[in-house]
Amino acid sequence: MFYVLCFTFYSSLCQTPFYNTMALIMNETIPASPAPEPISAFKRFLKSFWGEMLQIVVISLVIVIPFRLFIAQPFLVSGPSMDDTFANGEYLIVDELTYNFNDPQRGDVIIFHYPLDTKKFFIKRIIGLPGETVEIKNDKVIICLTNCQIEANKIILTEPYIKIDKLEPPRPNTKVILKADEYFVLGDNRSVSSDSRIWGPVKKDLISGRAFLRLLPFSRIGLFPGKITE
Repeated sequence: MFYVLCFTFYSSLCQTPFYNTMALIMNETIPASPAPEPISAFKRFLKSFWGEMLQIVVISLVIVIPFRLFIAQPFLVSGPSMDDTFANGEYLIVDELTYNFNDPQRGDVIIFHYPLDTKKFFIKRIIGLPGETVEIKNDKVIICLTNCQIEANKIILTEPYIKIDKLEPPRPNTKVILKADEYFVLGDNRSVSSDSRIWGPVKKDLISGRAFLRLLPFSRIGLFPGKITE
């Protein structure tokens, strides 16, 4: 009798939803974890020390190259033509951006392609602006814009930055009428400078930029070196 009761209870239990659910769960196969994807050799390289170094170099080039091409360039002063404002061997940073938005001004120290050999770069100071008449008499610079026959229309520039060696023979007097895109440039060391007195004005499209920073020597470091202060 006892066995009959147990069999009857077991049979009724097997018919219940709970039993069927538990049986389904127990018989269900647990899916295996997916195998990790293999890491390519390139990805492993990027995570290595040399890969990280390569990424730093590439990012640096992406930043530096446009900066060098369109914003600023280094320039090494060569020769005595800008003494005492700039000495031979001084290291400058050239601002190549400003003249894309503003015209060069009188007194600016500019770096430009030498008109007779555009592979060379010169550094000089702007003296005459487009449309002006520039006249040099006895080392004095005279500027006139219109009606230059009238003396009142002429301005004699005050140039505290120039250096004149009295032992050098004086340069001949000069008179130039500048066109709409021309600038008259001179070296501060007037006695030895090769400039617009010899090879003529500089066209605007030859101007690379203005002296923005004197970086070396450290004893003379400063922004806008050669700038005229009122």
